Amino acid sequence: MFSLIVGSLLLSITHALIPNHWFPLAAVSKSENWTKSETAQVTALTGFLHTISTIVIGIIIGFVGYKLGDTIETISEIYAPVILFGLGLYFIITNLRNKSHTHCHINPEQIKQASKKSKTAIITALGTMMFFSPCVEIEAFYFTAGQYGWAGIITLSAIYLFVTVVVMIFIVELSRKSLNVLNKKLHFLEHYEKLVTGIILILLGILSFFIHL
Repeated sequence: MFSLIVGSLLLSITHALIPNHWFPLAAVSKSENWTKSETAQVTALTGFLHTISTIVIGIIIGFVGYKLGDTIETISEIYAPVILFGLGLYFIITNLRNKSHTHCHINPEQIKQASKKSKTAIITALGTMMFFSPCVEIEAFYFTAGQYGWAGIITLSAIYLFVTVVVMIFIVELSRKSLNVLNKKLHFLEHYEKLVTGIILILLGILSFFIHL
C-alpha cells in the first residue's frame, strides 16, 4: 500500500501542476476581478469535475485489476509491475516522438469568448471542458490500485481528488500575483507530462516488483 500512496501523490501533484489546468483559471480570475474566495470556489469546482470524470473511468479499470488479481494470484507480483513498466515506457517513447502539446483541458480561446458573457457562463464553460477531459495518464495506475482491492481504488481516488483540487487552488492563487512568471516556469510540464509520468510509472513498477508493500 505504501508504493500505491507514494505513486498516487507523485502522479496527482505532477498532474495538478500542468499550466493548462490552472493558467486559464488564474487569467480569467484576474481579468474578471474575482475575489480570492470566488477564485478558490471556481477552481475547486472545476478541479472536482475534472477529477470525478477521471475517477469514474479509473474505478472501472481498477475493478478489472481487482477481479484479475483475485483470480490470478501472480498478477499482483509479476503482471501488474510489468504493466506499469510497459506503460511508463510507452509514455516516454510517445513523448520523445511527439513533443507537441497534447495535454489540453481548458482552451484559452474558448475562455476568452466565455469571458465576454456572464460569470455563470464562464464557470459553465470551465466546468464542462474540464469534466469532459479526463486524464489518461493516471488511469493506468488504477489497474495496480485494483490489486489492493476496493481499499486501494478508494485510496487512489481520494488522494487524487484531494491533492489535485488543493494544489490547483494553491497554484491559481499564487499565479494571480505572478501569472506569466509561474506559467513560464511550469510550462515545460505541458510538453513533458508523459515523460515525467512515464518515469514515475517505471519507478513504481520496479518498486512494486521487488518490494510488495
